[in-house]
Amino acid sequence: MPDVADDREADAPPARPGIEDRLSRLLQLDTVSATVVAEGTTAFEELLAELYPLVHEHLTKERIGERGFLFSWGLASPAASRPPGGDGDPVVLMAHFDTVPAVAAEWSFNPFSGHVADGAVHGRGAVDDKGALVTVLEAVENLLAAGRTPARPVLVSLGGDEETLGASANAIAEALHARGIRPWLIIDEGGAVIDAPLPTLDHQSAMVGVAEKGAMTVRLTATAPPSHAATPSRTPTAPERLAKALTRLRRNPFPKRLSRTARDMFAAFDGVATGAGKALVTVAPRLGPVTARLLAALGGEPAAMVQTTLAVTMLDAGTAHNVIPNTASAILNLRLAVGDSVEQVLATLTRAVKDPSITVELLDGHAASPESRTDNAQWQAIRDAVAAAYPEAVVAPYVMLQASDARHFHRFTPDATYRFAPLAMSAAERAAIHGLDERVTIDALVRGERFYRQLLLHLPT
Repeated sequence: MPDVADDREADAPPARPGIEDRLSRLLQLDTVSATVVAEGTTAFEELLAELYPLVHEHLTKERIGERGFLFSWGLASPAASRPPGGDGDPVVLMAHFDTVPAVAAEWSFNPFSGHVADGAVHGRGAVDDKGALVTVLEAVENLLAAGRTPARPVLVSLGGDEETLGASANAIAEALHARGIRPWLIIDEGGAVIDAPLPTLDHQSAMVGVAEKGAMTVRLTATAPPSHAATPSRTPTAPERLAKALTRLRRNPFPKRLSRTARDMFAAFDGVATGAGKALVTVAPRLGPVTARLLAALGGEPAAMVQTTLAVTMLDAGTAHNVIPNTASAILNLRLAVGDSVEQVLATLTRAVKDPSITVELLDGHAASPESRTDNAQWQAIRDAVAAAYPEAVVAPYVMLQASDARHFHRFTPDATYRFAPLAMSAAERAAIHGLDERVTIDALVRGERFYRQLLLHLPT
């Protein structure tokens, strides 16, 4: 493979114009994961071939799982088994093309129109995750056009069912493992480039997820004798018992603590924070328990950083308006902090409910991922690529609060699986993910492509 030049900016090949138009075309495809059928995946596959001809000419494409695509660049035989280890271990760049639903009447623009206006591309999936997908493929296409080859093999893993548990990504991860391929570096969606990562800390920051929280789904079911609604007894009914239990859980019974990653995140801003932000990054790690309680009291993202969270997402009770039901149930969605096991969380829930008539049933669950390292060559490669795309940004680790397809890969590459979409997002743009009026700026797309292009050009061997 050719040597990589030291002068990164001068050596970088040009990027072709029109990235916003190609994202717009992809957004016009309805790939809602809960309803998409085989025809939708085929339409995506055909459009991808049209938009990225060099990727399809020079990379080997495999269909893995129902909606998974794996593109291989630089592997002599992608499907062949090989011993892990060595300079040939590949980089895996991940994204997904499925989306959550959107109701057109609630949006300023048709969510599946790919509308380009005011320096941004609007539509469902603009950020999550077709925007990031485009930046990956653009970088590969541009390098191929310039005749450049990365120093390591590159695998591009695209899933079409991330929003519905990611079976395709799991199939791809299992296939690579079966072939003896242990990736050197994995990057999937997750963090982004934001302006205010913490209260009082106002500095452009590239937040890179080095782990992600676990997840659990739990059903609480309360029981009590049924009766006619016209003659309620003084004994608490099933809905009332359930309501009391949910009120107790509202106080969140789970431990509050700073993880190793949270401490490293504060340390990343040491020397750049000013004013109250400087006091925060200096004092917070030293007063771990106090800091954790304060962040928990703030609620929202700060609280989710330091504890397992609990949300009531579904309620079910009754069959008629004049009958007091004998059962009432609630579905809880929990996101497990690093260090909390499924068994511990289930036991804590049972104690906090304080009602033996209520059953606590685990429907599914897994613990948080391992915390990847921030002292290795892979982390430095990410830092260097961020510096090329966002020169002012501080690169900081964090624990991703949501789930991603990367969880299927980190079990095989626990030290070097990172979650970062190199897109600048305002608070409003982050809030639109899974919400209304999702959008991504054209500038963010251009910078995101630059991030991946620089990363691939300057991979260490």
